Amino acid sequence: MNFFKKMLQIVLVTAVSVTVLTGCGSNQDSAKTIVRIGHNQSSDHPTHIALTAFGEYIEEQLGDQYDVEVYPSELLGSQTDMVQLTQTGAIDFCVASNAILETFNKNYEIFNLPYLFANAEAYHAVMDDTVITDQLFKTTSKAGFEAVTWLDAGTRNFYTVSKPIESPADLKGLKIRVQQSPTNVEMMRLLGGSATPMGFGDVYTALQSKIIDGAENNELALTNNGHGDVCKYYSYDMHQMVPDILIGNYAFLQNLPEDERAVFEEGFKIVNQVEREKWTEAVEAAKNKAETEQGVIFSYPDQEPFVEACRPLHESVLENNPDIQPIYDAIQEYNALYAEQEGR
Repeated sequence: MNFFKKMLQIVLVTAVSVTVLTGCGSNQDSAKTIVRIGHNQSSDHPTHIALTAFGEYIEEQLGDQYDVEVYPSELLGSQTDMVQLTQTGAIDFCVASNAILETFNKNYEIFNLPYLFANAEAYHAVMDDTVITDQLFKTTSKAGFEAVTWLDAGTRNFYTVSKPIESPADLKGLKIRVQQSPTNVEMMRLLGGSATPMGFGDVYTALQSKIIDGAENNELALTNNGHGDVCKYYSYDMHQMVPDILIGNYAFLQNLPEDERAVFEEGFKIVNQVEREKWTEAVEAAKNKAETEQGVIFSYPDQEPFVEACRPLHESVLENNPDIQPIYDAIQEYNALYAEQEGR
């Protein structure tokens, strides 16, 4: 299956590249411009549903000018491949992880900080505040792309095989899979656990064979990836809320006539709205399935000891990258506002 998927990727990428070189993305029979969007999720994932809604809206408003094609499941290659294709204009949009965008602008690293947001409400308010996000989203035009909206990927939490994580002390001696980034490795060190970076596709086997004692991710990993078959404890410490980002080819966006650009901007809002609605539904469904079919127990530990343990990481990142201090301060203002509304 991997061989055939790889061959399909090669055929599709070659086709879109040739189209750009010979026809600038236009369908010569209909004189319509083909808008190609790639992402790495399945066709039933909130990301794909939202991008499909975007395509339907664009075609509804500008159907005599544009055909929108959405390619799920890495059909156009890995996220790194798709970012490169978006840079060159071989495709027009793709969904990129925060980690990839950090290689183009170091300031994206702020979203990797653990316990950056007080709660999901503060997180959403920050990401909806263009005064904050434009300081990142509008900085990569020289690289050939710009961020056009963000996608909710929920909260990342610890889940383990043998016991719930109620405090940092419970992580001592446990090998926890983390994403392959220095920030996550340092987070685990500060919390007392042993970080085990590895690719996401290897996590299930590592859990099953007890190479690792747990992992950290959102609730969908329990059900969509089967991790809840092995890990029976899911602890809402909410250590990260890291958005995915929809990016667009800069030349494509700049060349849109003003009236068409307005339609696309409305379409980007639809992507964000639909994805967030579908994400909420997907999380609720995943929790229900994990509890009733997999026997997963959900717990809600006091977050403050975790926050305090990771405070030195905030200090070191801010010291090494003072450019993100204004963004960090703005986030703290939202944290204080939404913590106050919760009555903390």
